[in-house]
Amino acid sequence: MTDPISDFLTRIRNAYSAGHKIVEIPTSKMKQELTRVLFEKGYILSYKLVEGKPAGTIKIALKYHPESKLPAIKKIVRVSRPGLRQYRGVENMPRVLNGLGIAILSTSKGIITDKEARVQNIGGEVLCYVY
Repeated sequence: MTDPISDFLTRIRNAYSAGHKIVEIPTSKMKQELTRVLFEKGYILSYKLVEGKPAGTIKIALKYHPESKLPAIKKIVRVSRPGLRQYRGVENMPRVLNGLGIAILSTSKGIITDKEARVQNIGGEVLCYVY
């Protein structure tokens, strides 16, 4: 696999489009941090780290609207990719849907959202947009 973050985002996107309640994803530290950010911002219900022999998995409980059954994540898009990395400074940090969505960044302080990066006055690699 050449791009594990794209695989992570695609598994979530496919699980939502198929209407699944839970998705299992092979774990890594980067994927654990992405999952933590999605949980803290309310895009997923919960997650659980399952230890295994080779690497383990992350079980993610997907979030849907209780009445209309629409997914909590309308769109999840990979921005920076191995062939073309996208770095942004704090002065030109992206705003997703004029602040309604989030951009997830990899910074020197760890994996954080665009809003947290503005508060901490740091830039980084823009991993994905979620809304």
